[in-house]
Amino acid sequence: MNATSSYKKDYKVRTEHVDFKGKLKLSSLFTYFQDISGLHSEELGMGMELLYEKHSVLWVLARIRVDVNRYPSWNDDITIETWPQKPSRMGFERDFLVRDQKGNILAKSISSWVVIDIKTRRLKPTKDIFIGYLPIIEERAIDCRLGGLKPQGPLELVSRRRVGYSDIDINRHLNNSKYVDFIMDSFGLEEHEKYHIKSIEVNYSKEALPGDTMAIYKDLSQHSSGLIYMEGKNEKDDSLTFKSKIEIESI
Repeated sequence: MNATSSYKKDYKVRTEHVDFKGKLKLSSLFTYFQDISGLHSEELGMGMELLYEKHSVLWVLARIRVDVNRYPSWNDDITIETWPQKPSRMGFERDFLVRDQKGNILAKSISSWVVIDIKTRRLKPTKDIFIGYLPIIEERAIDCRLGGLKPQGPLELVSRRRVGYSDIDINRHLNNSKYVDFIMDSFGLEEHEKYHIKSIEVNYSKEALPGDTMAIYKDLSQHSSGLIYMEGKNEKDDSLTFKSKIEIESI
């Protein structure tokens, strides 16, 4: 297969991908993004297996923002397109567009990925693995910069979650999509019946490993404006594991 500057794949929204309302779960969308990113990286000569064997490094999602125009429903067919940006010294940026079968944009996303050493778990410079891309698509799915998330008011402990078998991935740490499940589970069903997430940004700060217990906090000081800040801390050493800002809207 010849490498291409962008990559497209069709997905069927199946039963296991939707919530109790029959709408695509946000964590399922993150799983789709992870899947298509891996497929395109493999086509570009920087796939997970090759990096593991040749460079002893792993792909890790560092930051992501997702804006949702409309959630697809159970049994819908959607198409996701992704393309990379020119890498910085330590990160690889990648964009996504999600469309329905009529070409309408359902969601859009920008993300930043890093590579870490298998043994030390420390970041590695992009130059260690970057072999060059085809012509870069300069269009961005979202025109913004990632990062800079911080609370605007007091933080309240809302839940605790222990990282278990079903939460970890092939890298033996909490999968990026599971952080989203942890976030969504910190809201009651009555809130999910009234609201959905219009936008979410997540910064992944430190790996969460099997057996770790994560304390999840909320800042609701901007709730009246539809904005909620959240963060998770590892109770073992009180280290920050993630930060997130979400925008909610009434259904």
